[in-house]
Amino acid sequence: MAFEAIQTALRVVYPPRCTLCGGLVESEFGLCGPCWRYTPVLAGLVCDLCGCPLPGEETDGEARCDDCLRVARPWQKGRAALIYKDNARRLVLALKHGDRHDVVPLAATWMKRAAAPLLVPECLFVPVPLHWTRLLKRRFNQSALLAQAVAKEVGAAWCPDVLERVRRTPSLDGMGMEARFATLDAAIGVRQGRRVRILGRVVILVDDVMTSGATLAACAGALLAGGAAEVRTLTLARVVKDA
Repeated sequence: MAFEAIQTALRVVYPPRCTLCGGLVESEFGLCGPCWRYTPVLAGLVCDLCGCPLPGEETDGEARCDDCLRVARPWQKGRAALIYKDNARRLVLALKHGDRHDVVPLAATWMKRAAAPLLVPECLFVPVPLHWTRLLKRRFNQSALLAQAVAKEVGAAWCPDVLERVRRTPSLDGMGMEARFATLDAAIGVRQGRRVRILGRVVILVDDVMTSGATLAACAGALLAGGAAEVRTLTLARVVKDA
């Protein structure tokens, strides 16, 4: 009872605020009504490889978007929680460049829902890595924060350092699809001593945003070469053409 009284007092002094605009909300790490309205959560029929929204109704068969029909994906399933626009873009940028770690619990609830078709017993959550120089500058890996939070939400294991960037690559911003894939060729590998964690397991690869899929492809290829039985991808947001 004493703990509940303390919690009530804290809520009076520090009421929950909208993660985006700071307005009052009913619970911690939530959004207010107006912010919800401009947060494009993915639902309905989506591509089974990347989570991109598709026209039509959900079916039992596997659906594919144009990108995934055109570009071979080394992973077997993929999902995203949001379309990368409007408030979804604001949330991603706030986490990635604004040190807004309070975005993570909210993002994890959306990603947990999106991850449902990917989960199998003994699956392992693994984040897309940053090069050590970039990690030193940023001080955290946003993909690792998301992987940890979602793994906790679904009761699965995770490992933050299975993958490593074996060489530093330039930013992919502004590059076309072919340039992105070429830039990341042989840039990511399984860290020495971590191969035992992925042998024979389904690995769920976590990143903040999927654009072309080049980064995810490089990571998935490394995981499969390292002995993973299968790779599935989960991102907070998916860039969608004309969205």
